[in-house]
Amino acid sequence: MKQELDALMQVENVDALMVLGAGFHNPYMVYLTGGGHLTQALVIKKRGQSPVLFHESMERGEAQKTGLKTVNLKNYPAAVYLQECGGDHLKASARRMEKILQDFHLTEGRVALFGEQDAGLTASLFAELRVRMPALEFFGASRGGILMRAMATKDETELARIRRVGQATARVVGNTADFLSGCPVKAGALVNRDGSPVTIGQVKRKINLWLMEEGMENPEATIFAIGRDAALPHSSGTDSDLLQLGKTIVFDIFPCEEGGGYFHDFTRTWCLGHAPDEVLRLYEQVLDVYQRVTHALTVDTPFSAYQKLVCEWFEEMGHKTVLSEPATEEGYVHGLGHGVGLHVHELPFYTPSEGNENMLRPGNVIAVEPGLYYPDLSMGVRLEDTYWIDDHGSFQTFVDYPRDLILPVKQS
Repeated sequence: MKQELDALMQVENVDALMVLGAGFHNPYMVYLTGGGHLTQALVIKKRGQSPVLFHESMERGEAQKTGLKTVNLKNYPAAVYLQECGGDHLKASARRMEKILQDFHLTEGRVALFGEQDAGLTASLFAELRVRMPALEFFGASRGGILMRAMATKDETELARIRRVGQATARVVGNTADFLSGCPVKAGALVNRDGSPVTIGQVKRKINLWLMEEGMENPEATIFAIGRDAALPHSSGTDSDLLQLGKTIVFDIFPCEEGGGYFHDFTRTWCLGHAPDEVLRLYEQVLDVYQRVTHALTVDTPFSAYQKLVCEWFEEMGHKTVLSEPATEEGYVHGLGHGVGLHVHELPFYTPSEGNENMLRPGNVIAVEPGLYYPDLSMGVRLEDTYWIDDHGSFQTFVDYPRDLILPVKQS
């Protein structure tokens, strides 16, 4: 939570945080400001002090909505620094930043950098700034560092926002199921009312429309894949593929609030009309492991412990896993899950770590997604829900949606 920032900064010997970039689709900026239409902004937080937002003059109204203390960048006119630096835009930008930091009484110490911004321009800016302000140590943090660790614990407002995204996601998934079930069947595949084939691309366009109507965005794109593509975990699907009966469809949807806010992650596997026996067996095994691991989850344990359990369970069923064969491309080929928030993937992760950042704690939000994949057999199965851990250590789903494998369809 944000209340943890000063303690984390103290532990890491960090004197200030700087977040650069837009106020939207910029997770760390959204975290500190709440989001908003800020096309270019700067947030500085010194240890023991509240964050301050530096904004462009035209966006002062949006800046005020954040509730943070604000500073209008018109007080630092770019033209003045450009003239001072003989027309050199890089030096002028660095001089402007230098003046901001001087006025903010930040002239020495360790400063952690965050934000979404052009890498080349940012690297050049801070290379120049290091020359101008040698008493400041600017550094980037791996995996988000302090801010990512603070973000791992959600407060009630954050949980409510994720819940709204989850509920909207479930409605869109329901719309998708209803559309598929309502389509006629011709020659073993779904067709539209005019007799044209229903394709993966058509379904994905409908999904995007339904998300937009719910006030959600899809910046990471949806996985809606059938057959062999369903057996390749991160294949988003081939637009021209037909919706054929009896083939596995992996539907992995992870939208966020409009403007790049909080995410929700959700996966179901479907077969239209019927499921072959080999698919049914695979599905029942994934469902069994899903139920076993979600019932086993306990606070104050590392997420990685459950990855190991899932691997062992799948291996007992005769499948290859990344535990015994890390390079396997069939069987269980990925991790159990990840944290969810302003990033679709954030702390805690399922991977072992030296610290405690991947321990399961109250306030965490995690996606749990076991799966099995057999590309040569054109079969893939994955189930996923997003859970939050309440103050009592109980794991709760944000939405309750059926885990049925078979979607009924109209038979001619």
